[in-house]
Amino acid sequence: MNPRDEAKHGETEQTSQLDQLAETFCEQLMACLDECARGRKGLFSDVALLEEGEKSWPEAEQLRALALALQGAFAQQEQENALWDEFLDLCSMHGESHPGERKLARAFLERIERGEVGIQPKEERKMWL
Repeated sequence: MNPRDEAKHGETEQTSQLDQLAETFCEQLMACLDECARGRKGLFSDVALLEEGEKSWPEAEQLRALALALQGAFAQQEQENALWDEFLDLCSMHGESHPGERKLARAFLERIERGEVGIQPKEERKMWL
């Protein structure tokens, strides 16, 4: 195999692995969003759990870490993905204007189901208002 073919093969293999990780992220995100929408805390941040003395949510921690890793890996290939970009945006929300994880999870699930992720809601509103 010549060097160009080997490079292309390596890129294809890396892209395939990233695509598999992205699919895993999507599946885990949907499962975690569903749990969060039903009241489980800790999907978007561990802060509320730590304040209330509750157990951490390992799957949510892994999901946040995977989203960051995917964002970085895809950025290196000059690609973006609105799903983990929006998820990470929601994870960065703090303060008094935070509407609560349950409400965020339901709104995010609805946007995903309607195919609106990556599209600014009408009238430049935030999805959680």
